[in-house]
Order: sequence, then C-alpha cells, then structure tokens
Amino acid sequence: MNPGSFFSELKRRNVYKVAVAYIVAGWALSQGIAQVFPVFDISNWAIRLIVLLIIIGLPIALILAWMFEITPQGIKRTATADAMPGATRGKKQVWIYVVVIGAAISMGLFFLGRYSARSITGAAGTGISQKSIAVLPFTDLSPNRDQESFSDGMTEEILNALAHIKDLKVVGRASSFFYKGKNVSLKQIGSELGVANILEGSVRKQGEQVRITSALSRAADGLQVWSKNYNGTLTNIFDLQESCARDIAAELNVALADPSEARLVEKSTDNTQAYTLFVEAQTLVSRRVGDSLPRAIALLEEATRLDPKFGRAWAKLAVALAVEPQYASADWQTNWRAADKAAHQAIDLDSKSAEAYAALGYIDFSRRRYREMVEPAQRAVEIDANDVTANFWLANQLASTGRTVEAEAANDRALKADPGNALIVYYKATLRWRQGDSDTTLKLANRAEALGSPLAGMILCDFAWRKGDHDLAAEQFSRGFSAFRTGFSKEDLGAIYRGVYGDEAARKAALTVVARNPHDQFAGTLLLLLGEPEQSFASFEQDGVGISDAYLNWLWLPEKYARKARQHPAFQSFAKRIGLVDYWKQNRWPDVCQPAPEKGQDAFACQ
Repeated sequence: MNPGSFFSELKRRNVYKVAVAYIVAGWALSQGIAQVFPVFDISNWAIRLIVLLIIIGLPIALILAWMFEITPQGIKRTATADAMPGATRGKKQVWIYVVVIGAAISMGLFFLGRYSARSITGAAGTGISQKSIAVLPFTDLSPNRDQESFSDGMTEEILNALAHIKDLKVVGRASSFFYKGKNVSLKQIGSELGVANILEGSVRKQGEQVRITSALSRAADGLQVWSKNYNGTLTNIFDLQESCARDIAAELNVALADPSEARLVEKSTDNTQAYTLFVEAQTLVSRRVGDSLPRAIALLEEATRLDPKFGRAWAKLAVALAVEPQYASADWQTNWRAADKAAHQAIDLDSKSAEAYAALGYIDFSRRRYREMVEPAQRAVEIDANDVTANFWLANQLASTGRTVEAEAANDRALKADPGNALIVYYKATLRWRQGDSDTTLKLANRAEALGSPLAGMILCDFAWRKGDHDLAAEQFSRGFSAFRTGFSKEDLGAIYRGVYGDEAARKAALTVVARNPHDQFAGTLLLLLGEPEQSFASFEQDGVGISDAYLNWLWLPEKYARKARQHPAFQSFAKRIGLVDYWKQNRWPDVCQPAPEKGQDAFACQ
C-alpha cells in the first residue's frame, strides 16, 4: 500500500475523526476529574492514574477505529460495514456528535466542580479551606527514644516550610503542639483548629542517619490519603525537608508560584552539629518552663560558636535571651545587652530576619525605649505579615501603651495564624476585658485555661469574685501571678487578692505583705491593684524591671483601681518620665486619653 492510499484509507475508515473525538473526550474527562476529585478529597495519584490511562488508550482507540465502524445497526467490522446499504449515511455525523457531547461533558464537569466546592464549603458551615493543614508533633522513633527535642524541632522546620507556601493555611506551632500526647481524634483537632488536613509523622535519628516519615490524613474522617518516607543524613536534611514540603503541597493541589522559585527550606548552615543543636534549642525556647530557656541559650551559644554565620541561630538566641529573665533567674541588664548583640548579628547575616527584628523591638520595649521599639517591631511585620511572634509582640506594645483597638487587630493576626496558642488567646481575653465585653472575656479566659495557660487565672479570679467564691478566686489569682518568676508565695498572693477585692482591713494587710518584698518585679503591679498609684509608679520606675506589659496593661482596664491610677495627678509626670508621653506624641495617644494643651505642653486627660 503506497502512502497516498494509506492516508486515504485512514480517512475512509474515520481514523482521523476518532483521533479528534478521542482527544476532545479525553481532555473533557481529565478537566472534569481535575475539578471534581479534589472537592471530594480524592488523592492526586488517582487523577494522575486516570490521565495516564487516557493517554495509553489513544493508540488502542485508533486501532479499533481501523478495524471497526459504528453503523445504525451497531458496531461492525469495517469490511462488513462497507458492504451494508446506507453505511455512509449511518456514519457521516456520528463523530461530530461525539465531539459535541465531549465538550458538553467537559463544561458540565467544570461547573459541577465549581458548584460542589462551594456547596461543600457552605455545608460545612465553618468556611474551612480544603487547603489548610495542622502539623502535629512527630514521634521520636530513635533507638533510645532520646531525640524528642530533635523530633519536635523537625516538626517545626517542616511546619515553617509549609508556612512559606502562599495559598496554604498552616496553623502555628503552639496550636499543633497542644495536642502532643493527648488522645484526641483528628476530627476534633481539625474542628478546633479550623483545618481540613492533618500531617503526622515520626523521626528516627541514629548518628548522622535520619528517617522522616510523613502521613497526611483528612481531618473530617481520619482517612489517611498519603504517606512517604524520606531517608538521608544530617548533611542533606534540608533537602529532605524541602521534598516533604513540596510533596505535601502537590498532594493538596497547592500550586507553587513558580517551579523555579526560591526554596521553601533555606539551607541555613553547612555545620550539621550546629543545626542539630539549633533544632533542639528552638523547642526549648518555645517551651519556656523550668530550665528550658537556660538550656536553650547554652545550645544556641554553642551553635553560633560552631558556625558564626548561622543567622537563624543568632535570631533565636536573641529571643531566648530577651525573655529569659521573666521565667528564670537572670539579670535584665546583662540579658538585654547580649540579646541586642545577637539580634544585630542575625540582621547583619540576614536583613530579612523577621524574628531578629521582632526581638529588637521586644528588647527596646523591655528597656522602656518606647519610641525606639516602633521601627523594628513594624519592620518585623512588614517582612512577614503572618509571623506569630512579630504580631503578638507588636500587640503587647500597642496594648501596654493604651492603643487597645490597634493591639487587638495585631493580636487577631497572630491568633488567626495560631488559634490554639494559649498565650495569644489569653491576650485576646484581656483586650476584650478592656472593651467591657464580659461574655467574650469569660469565654476566652476559660479557653486559655483549657489550653494550659495559668495566666487566665488573673482574669477568672474577677469572675469568681463576682459570684462570691473567694476561695476559688484567691487560688486563680495566685496561679496567674505565679506563672512568672516572683518572690511572693501562693499564700502571699492569696492575701493580696483579698486586699484587692476585700475590705479596708484586708487591703492594709495586703500592703504589709507587699512591703516585705518591695523589689519583686510584680510589686508595682500589686500596688496598682491595691489602689496605691503613687507607690506603684515609684516601684515600677525605681526597680527597672523589663516586663512592661505585665505592669502597664493593668492601667487600661475599666476597673476602679485602673481609673484611679490614670486619673491621678502623679500619672502625668510618671508617664512623661518613663517616655510614654513622647511615644504618644510621636505615634498616637491611648484610646482613653487625649492631649490637654491648655493645661501644659505635655498634659493630657484620661477617662
């Protein structure tokens, strides 16, 4: 058969038409499943398999088209169909119909996918995005089960890598780690955190060898839809994390902006020992109980000694040093200097280190450099608008200076990223308390307590007092203040509670208790609550403690003792001396205070 007659025969047997019809129908089917399958959480491997089968089916369809013909009497061999009368009329339009039907199916599946996606989201009643995930703490499967901090650190590293994906919602560390060791269903976790997917896994570290196992499940029904092992060494640990993060993004149908875009996981050091120390330390910094911060600082100092160009380690060291005096025995002045040096070292190595800028802002805040804290705090949020620490510390600063509405907006950004973070939930409760929203305040305080925050006691005691349960209220008050380093015992704090909420005799007894420990970092705060603003101002000003938010926040509550303090004549000069007035004039005045120039250049009036 010559080429000309061969191609004529292809045309006569409708092979061309079959090819066109098959391609159209295959394209319609592939487009349809691409729209519909993700809505029902059908894994990507099923989509890929069907597309592969469609491709393989093309040559088979062409062979069948050569051998058989569609006629009004059904499918016949080509030779038989040619001999039938009216055969040409029976097969003239059939392939056009196939093309039209294929196009109709494609459009129908497209709109069905769009409609179903909206319907499922609406039916859930929660607005939970299908492209959302929580990363639960990975289990330590190392031979001696002695790598828990490393396993937790690996979890955090993968979580951070996923957080860099623009179209993927990833809840923060505190929210995910709350469920560590708890027997809670994936459905409950998904509902409480507002995510559709849960990533679990394990880490096995033996010497330089590392195996990371990841398993992705649907939160709605707990069904595992994907799992994979990643084997390597500490030398290529960043590549393992990168592969894991990208595989998860692909499985959730999250398109990266550009296949050639920057890595999700930065190779922050070539020193494997330094990186191991960093991974263990960041878990301890987040924990902030017992000796976790001193241990973390020792690990980070060694990591930066091993690799002086390890920017992330310097930034984490700055954070640890900045907060250590609140939770452990450390000197504020010494830590401020060391933290400031570490933060600047981190920025010199990485000018886009949001964590380092946030640390600088917090250090200035602790040192009462209120005007200076603004620029680094804003810079941190500009670098990473979703950074939990940057937004939370910005909320601290705004709340402490009386800018409640702005503080709540910043805190809400942190809460959106980390909805199960007990500290951020507690802070939200205090901001609602300021606004007089008692119902929401109580609900949030109970939520913070359920999440493990003892600080909630400082709010819940007020509600217990209103109900007349003074024993419970005294216990909650003591528990709240004991969360930080303080020289006051629980018995002392119980007596102080009764002075705050009791009669004059109880108040005087409480003042005697405070007088026995006048240099405690909470002495000024307790004097404020006991209705002694002048003594309170003097205590805060003279002792120079670094927890500005633990003192200043009490000034802006709608309580009698707070109004007495901010309306006291001594508050005018106090606010000027510690730098608040200059801060307000440069930025914005508190929500409940306004300048009063008729009374003096720096005068103001507060509600």
